[in-house]
Amino acid sequence: MMEIVEYPGRSRWEKICARPALMQGEREAVVREIIREVKCGGDAALKALTLKYDGVKIDNLRVRQGEFNQAASLVSGELKEAIGIAASNIGKFHSLQGYSDICTETSKGFVCKRVSRPVRRVGLYIPGGSAPLFSTLLMLGMPAKIAGCKEITIFTPPGRDGGISPEILYTAEFIGLKKIIKAGGVQAIAAMAYGTETISRVDKIFGPGNGFVTEAKLQVSRDVDIDMPAGPSELMVIADDSANCRFIAADLLSQAEHGPDSQLFLLTSSKNIALGVLEELTNQLQRLPRCEVASKALANGKIVILEEIDEMIDFANLYGAEHLMLSVRDAEETVDK
Repeated sequence: MMEIVEYPGRSRWEKICARPALMQGEREAVVREIIREVKCGGDAALKALTLKYDGVKIDNLRVRQGEFNQAASLVSGELKEAIGIAASNIGKFHSLQGYSDICTETSKGFVCKRVSRPVRRVGLYIPGGSAPLFSTLLMLGMPAKIAGCKEITIFTPPGRDGGISPEILYTAEFIGLKKIIKAGGVQAIAAMAYGTETISRVDKIFGPGNGFVTEAKLQVSRDVDIDMPAGPSELMVIADDSANCRFIAADLLSQAEHGPDSQLFLLTSSKNIALGVLEELTNQLQRLPRCEVASKALANGKIVILEEIDEMIDFANLYGAEHLMLSVRDAEETVDK
């Protein structure tokens, strides 16, 4: 369970915030060889590597319509409704982020313009191993659609039966994306970057993955754009004594489920909130299908009790978490700081 650290002096903050060092080992060489195999061997190499690393024999790399039809019948009505609500919310937010062209004459005869155009061909990597992340598909696919990307291809690893998670298939069809390739890991990144006989290379790669996927993105970034080299999932929550312990625990667990290396922090000025969240984590953890994974992540997490909101803001800025959530009375004022 998460460790409670009470009122640490600022001299201790950097040590508390230190991220675990990643052991590269032979990863770089392994990734380089897999990329070489896909570049040289195309579709055949992609299928062979899927058999080698996923233990799955793939005949057709691309998902067919019958698989979409079957998936729709396997997703519960409750989840379909939740996916619809999430898609709507994501769409509303990203629709407001359009970039209008700008033009100005900076001095007589000199005209400067900024022209925004969508990336034409994008590849979306959607993890689908221990936890198919259809939420990632929503958060990548919806902005790509709204931006007007002409070619959007989803890459996701197949399950032991050779199929793709019904949740991922349903979500993809729901948001109008039907081009899905059954490939994951380093081989999928290589196929996106260099193409094969049946897969067109993309202009930019988006999406998170494990350490091997991240290393693959770094290696192909010489030849194709990538979004960023993602590390383990991170969440920091800032909460005062007005917070709801049940909600905070649920938020922390949602990130803990991503993997045992997820990094979790709760910053609060209230010891009662700290203890209440610990109690809720214990209760909710037992109901999670991925309880074992989440438990390992929580064991590395920290609840840091600080004196006041300004300290929490300084601590949060020092760490710079991937995700920051606020549960305080004056959230807007906190964001401004």
